[in-house]
Amino acid sequence: MTNKKLCLITGASRGIGSGILKTLAEDYTVIGTATSDQGAERITQAIESYGATGEGRVLNLSDTESIAPFIKELTKDYGAVQVLVNNAGITADNLMLRMKAEEWDKVIQVNLSSVFHLSKACLRGMLKSQWGRIINISSVSGIMGNAGQCNYAAAKAGVIAMAKSLAKEVAGRNITVNNVAPGFINTEMTQNLPIDNDALLAQIPMGRFGEIDEISDAVKYLASDGASYVTGQTIEVNGGINMT
Repeated sequence: MTNKKLCLITGASRGIGSGILKTLAEDYTVIGTATSDQGAERITQAIESYGATGEGRVLNLSDTESIAPFIKELTKDYGAVQVLVNNAGITADNLMLRMKAEEWDKVIQVNLSSVFHLSKACLRGMLKSQWGRIINISSVSGIMGNAGQCNYAAAKAGVIAMAKSLAKEVAGRNITVNNVAPGFINTEMTQNLPIDNDALLAQIPMGRFGEIDEISDAVKYLASDGASYVTGQTIEVNGGINMT
């Protein structure tokens, strides 16, 4: 049995989530979630290859009623979650006039409502131990807005506002709540965007897309004792495309 703190990372089978998993595996017992058995198995295999402790588990964030039982079972097996990384997210892009109600509802459910339900489910253990870190992966779209992403931008902006409110509620219990807001990062998602890369790069002062480890390093900082006085904040990792 390890004495490492337990870290839960949603959407950890690929992209930014897999990078966060790899970065945090050295210091924590890591549980990564995926939406399929195959994805969960990939996570387990990755954790084993790092020589770390933990496993992949299946969690469908569109079914919010499954979240509390999932955390209860996880706590039974590993103890309380002390670091929660709300990374999982989906897109269903469309112009508002063409956006179907189900496209709005599904993105809000997975990208915003699940963050509420997971954070609430993990808070009891954090409050009991008087220590906790909640880190949400937001987006530059939630700060700047983005045409064709009213649902996604609204969800990511909501995560930022929620974090500020929750941070005020739990700050006295040594629990911090923060966000990392990536810009355009080299992942499968951005590689498949129907955009003119040259035109987009021209808007980024650093002239390049970010790398996954530049996001995971920001998450590692917020999870660390070195960030114990940082709460209610949003770290923008975007190459300067948005400066506030």
